[in-house]
Amino acid sequence: MNWDAFITCAVTGVGDSQGKNPHVPITPEAIAGAAIEAARAGAAIAHIHVRDPETGRGARDVSLYAEVVRRIRASDTDVIINLTAGMGGDLVLGGVEQPLPLNPRGTDMVGAEERLAHVTALLPEICTIDCGSMNFAEGDYVMTNTPGMLRAMAARVQGLGVRPEIEVFDTGHLVLCKQLIREGLIDDPVMIQLCMGIPYGAPDDPQTLMAMVNNLPPGAIFSAFSIGRMQLPYAAMALLAGGNIRVGLEDNIWLARGVPATNGQLVERAVRTAESMGARILGPAEVRAKLALEKRIGSLA
Repeated sequence: MNWDAFITCAVTGVGDSQGKNPHVPITPEAIAGAAIEAARAGAAIAHIHVRDPETGRGARDVSLYAEVVRRIRASDTDVIINLTAGMGGDLVLGGVEQPLPLNPRGTDMVGAEERLAHVTALLPEICTIDCGSMNFAEGDYVMTNTPGMLRAMAARVQGLGVRPEIEVFDTGHLVLCKQLIREGLIDDPVMIQLCMGIPYGAPDDPQTLMAMVNNLPPGAIFSAFSIGRMQLPYAAMALLAGGNIRVGLEDNIWLARGVPATNGQLVERAVRTAESMGARILGPAEVRAKLALEKRIGSLA
């Protein structure tokens, strides 16, 4: 049991969710507002994707990230900013009988430097690294992160002085994570996010979660979440397993059956769950100390 835990709120992903929940933020102003809302509700970390304001689809535009980060840093909250670096590794095959050429709708493959352009420009305290490839849900989409790509990204992030959050979707990803640690590409304290329940990665049953936890690198600080209806139960599950909590509209858009959630409501529910179990929720300053983060301050021009 983790008695002193922090909460990460993943405020918006890239999925086609805004039509099902009007609270899913799309514009930079709305995404920043959602992060600030989550912070006021008790989240110490805000995990950020950006979307094309016109289409609502996921984007890599540095200017969109810059506006979100500027608004958050100029707010009266002290929330830790965690920018995704998962964009740019999306591969969609052309079909089962003719996989090539690739399907241009959904395929977005770029090099390590371009995947990290927004991290280089904005220097968040944390950025994510998806530690492996996998068949991601249905169809012909593959989340693509080769060992060579991950080594290059890890080295770049390390050189920038940004803390990587290693996102682990299956047991083999932990093997690669440990290899990167042995190669000196990930500094202590190692920060890991266990991403459960995503087809076709690790299922979100307790046995699989504990198998993952029992194979973490020694001394790793970890969080765990599940997508969909299991997100809120995982607030308790993660604590019992010794970890920290992640909630947010990236992973689950419902507060209850048929009731669209806001990011603030999901964080509030997680806080109540943790405190009812006797745990204490850490604020940003305590999390910075725990993760040895270099605070980034001030607004952006």
